[in-house]
Amino acid sequence: MKYLYALLVLAPIALFLEIANVGGHPAVFVTSALAMVPLAAVLGRATEEVAVYTGPKVGGLLNATLGNAAELIITVVALREGLTEVVKASIAGSIIGNVLVVLGFSFLVGGLRHGIQTFDPRNAGVNATMLALAVISLTVPAVFSLGGQTLRPSGHDIERLSDFMAFVLIAMYGLYILFTLRGEHTAESEVADEGPTSMKLPVALGLLAGSTVAIVVMSEVLVGAIEPTAEEWGLTELFIGVMLVPLVGNVAEHFVAVQVAAANKMDLSLNIAVGSGLQIALFVTPVLVLAGWAMGTPMTLVFNSYELVALVGATLIAVLVSVDGESNWLEGAQLIALYVVLGLAFFFVP
Repeated sequence: MKYLYALLVLAPIALFLEIANVGGHPAVFVTSALAMVPLAAVLGRATEEVAVYTGPKVGGLLNATLGNAAELIITVVALREGLTEVVKASIAGSIIGNVLVVLGFSFLVGGLRHGIQTFDPRNAGVNATMLALAVISLTVPAVFSLGGQTLRPSGHDIERLSDFMAFVLIAMYGLYILFTLRGEHTAESEVADEGPTSMKLPVALGLLAGSTVAIVVMSEVLVGAIEPTAEEWGLTELFIGVMLVPLVGNVAEHFVAVQVAAANKMDLSLNIAVGSGLQIALFVTPVLVLAGWAMGTPMTLVFNSYELVALVGATLIAVLVSVDGESNWLEGAQLIALYVVLGLAFFFVP
């Protein structure tokens, strides 16, 4: 692990390459992507320590929130520049990536190391239901906008529908947070369940906040280099938005969820993976809709047909594999396989 932390030196190198405009965009992209790995390792260590005090539900929620902070900042900037379609593609890709890649690799790595793993089926059921509700809600504006000519709402009405839905989704996320927090056990019992801690809570929280800030900065550098790098590699804008931006932008959450799954802490891993997808759908997305309205750059919740198919398919298989309270490496491979299939499909979209 100490050799992994040695890669932290790549963070200032990536900043230097970006500021000095040295080496071109591919060099910035590769360097900043590699720098995210040790930063994610630090975030993972801090998350495990905080979870000892707070329990896996709050620990997973805290990690998902901090992990999505970078994406929210990046997408708000893109929205301000009028890149609404790229923002929507990134939203869809983030949800797909969390429920397929993060959950998939967590099940795969944890299953290969520990065999069949178990987690709280009640908590998994709540998360699965909320995820299904969120994705169904996100499909409604697109379905209505594709209705018959006599029944199809106008563009202005679709914008109003999206604005009202944003408030509903935020309200549902607030109720979900309330339910999660009120369902927590006492801190003493969670410490007994999670095991001993090696650092005090203020130190763990400080490490969590510091690593998050560093990841936010490095994410901006990384995402800024993605589009020109992808153009040099011949990738389309849709592929960039759905597959590439979320994959590298959420590398911290990917690493942390897999790391805790390898430590056989599946409740925490599941809360990070599914909780992050929920937060994207129920909080980040409506915040972006309202931010677009405030900035004069309206963003509707009308996703294209390719994004809708990917969202519904990813949600369906994630619900099926997570509600029984058990996971194994084959289920992880199944989730990853679907992500590869979707990636291939998006790659061939002109």
